[in-house]
Amino acid sequence: MTEAAVRAALGRVVDPEIRRPITELDMVREVVVDGGAATVGIALTIIGCPAADTIERDVRAAVLGVPGVSSLDLTVGVMTVPEREALVARLRGTRTSQFGPDTLTKIYAVTSGKGGVGKSTLTANLAVALAARGLKVGLVDADVFGFSIPGILGLGPDDRPTKVGDLMMPPTGHGVQVISIGMFVDGSTAVSWRGPLLHRTIQQFLTDVWFGDLDVLLLDLPPGTGDVAISIGQLLPHAEVLVVTTPQPAAAEVAERSGLVARQTGQAVIGVIENMTGDLFGSGGGDAVASRLDVPVLARIPLSRPLREGGDAGAPVVLADPADPAAAAILSLADTLAARGRDLPRRPLPFTAG
Repeated sequence: MTEAAVRAALGRVVDPEIRRPITELDMVREVVVDGGAATVGIALTIIGCPAADTIERDVRAAVLGVPGVSSLDLTVGVMTVPEREALVARLRGTRTSQFGPDTLTKIYAVTSGKGGVGKSTLTANLAVALAARGLKVGLVDADVFGFSIPGILGLGPDDRPTKVGDLMMPPTGHGVQVISIGMFVDGSTAVSWRGPLLHRTIQQFLTDVWFGDLDVLLLDLPPGTGDVAISIGQLLPHAEVLVVTTPQPAAAEVAERSGLVARQTGQAVIGVIENMTGDLFGSGGGDAVASRLDVPVLARIPLSRPLREGGDAGAPVVLADPADPAAAAILSLADTLAARGRDLPRRPLPFTAG
């Protein structure tokens, strides 16, 4: 009875990177209980596992919390190569991508016609706002040349993906799982790649990064209608697109083009977000884009110093100052998107004929 209780307790210990119970990952090698003394052996996925201390702490707390267990002898080892390969194969399954046409994850590509409209800051805050509502959220920084998402979410140079076999476990910032080319190059390094390499990078982010079972995946696209936008359209034709513009008429004209390119690849444009709303950048841009694309304006985000300062400091305004008008508008947008739920595309329902 006590040994079964210990195994049940270990089933509540979750690997913080893979986000699955360690019992499901075959990380528990031994459980023996003799009187009040428990002996437990676990195997970490890799040598130098960044989550080692967390897992060991959680295992100790779980086992010593079992009634009747007074002491614990814990042995921590590392998976063998065949064990790790079996784990990766089980995680990957038969899918070439976690986000194929039959995925239950809501996928939103955030695009803009030109740079400087606050798209990345907006996307990062939207991701954090969705995660704060209890959703499992992933964020792909697809702006390979102008990557900025890690810094906005407070991730530093030591926050890099953990490699397990041929899968990468993304780091987490404010509850959001994040992958960016900025995690693989020095901060001052300029990325200067052509189309095929850009396509391969985005493809790897979608196939070799293990996000687990997400409710929402956001993609921060580079401005314009270049190679990355076309690759996202080819790889994720079922993604839904949010077009970001400022009220300025010049920004609205080019924002419309990014929406039209998305439609050419089969993606659905679901709405426009007007950022930096206020007198400084004129008026009417969001309404103009929405009218020409025949979609609604989903949100108007007022010009906000706390929004900008939070992005520079790695402290998203939706958490640091939720009463700020810009934060309130983003939180409202998160409510709108969260209410849309997850789809069941082409999924057979578990009904049987009576």
